[in-house]
Amino acid sequence: MAAESGHGPQTSGEYISHHLQNLQVCKNEAGEWIWNDCAGNFMTINVDSMFWSVLLGLIFVVLFRSAAKKSSVGKPTKWQAFVEIIVEFVDSSVKDTFHGSSRLIAPLGLTIFVWVFLMNLMDLIPVDWIPMAASAAGIPYMKVVPTTDVNITFGMSIAVFFLIIYYTIANKGIMGFIGELTMHPIAPPTKGVGLIAAPFIIAFNFILESVALLAKPVSLSLRLFGNMFAGELIFILIAILGIWQLPLHFGWAVFHVLIVTLQAFIFMMLTIVYLSLASETH
Repeated sequence: MAAESGHGPQTSGEYISHHLQNLQVCKNEAGEWIWNDCAGNFMTINVDSMFWSVLLGLIFVVLFRSAAKKSSVGKPTKWQAFVEIIVEFVDSSVKDTFHGSSRLIAPLGLTIFVWVFLMNLMDLIPVDWIPMAASAAGIPYMKVVPTTDVNITFGMSIAVFFLIIYYTIANKGIMGFIGELTMHPIAPPTKGVGLIAAPFIIAFNFILESVALLAKPVSLSLRLFGNMFAGELIFILIAILGIWQLPLHFGWAVFHVLIVTLQAFIFMMLTIVYLSLASETH
């Protein structure tokens, strides 16, 4: 089960808290860098989440680049065939969903799907293996699933949010962007006595559409974070059982493969849908 702490064996609560704690670094009021004493510090960096997300991103780039460089039409390798299946799957999803014109969307969709999938896949590694290795190396905390850190998922969704704004302005102009926020869903009157109510309708539209716009990155990030955090927590609870965890761990891992893949697909598809809506004119 849990490793022993300096005060004896860990309780179940301590074990769960330890596995849910990030390796953190921040600056204190004196301007000094401190580790794992960052409660309430807005500029805290979750070092483990950053490390694993960047590492998995690099692994994705290296693996897919090697497949592209060694690609062969006559006699493709199994790895090349597997990469081509993923690329064709993402490409067909983009063609079916994105109704604008952009060379960025398909590579973006591929990057999101594979990167998020790899980050989610870390959840299938037994919860004690990497933290125990890190502890032996003198690292007290180590969370290995970046998508269970809301900062990572929200960071990705913020990037999507900026792309939504960029595509909206690029395709519809500044006035088109403002018009979408103020002229929908209720069209303000343009003549007659109804003009008196127009400012109130525009203000109502602006509040409603602004909330809908801001809800996109929030829902995108919290959906991925919530599902992956819940899955990780179940793995931790199963690990508390000690040796009796094996059949339960295997069963949940098999089911969790579906969640890992589905959440990567949903994040990719919602990104494509949002960018398609930003590119369409009505």
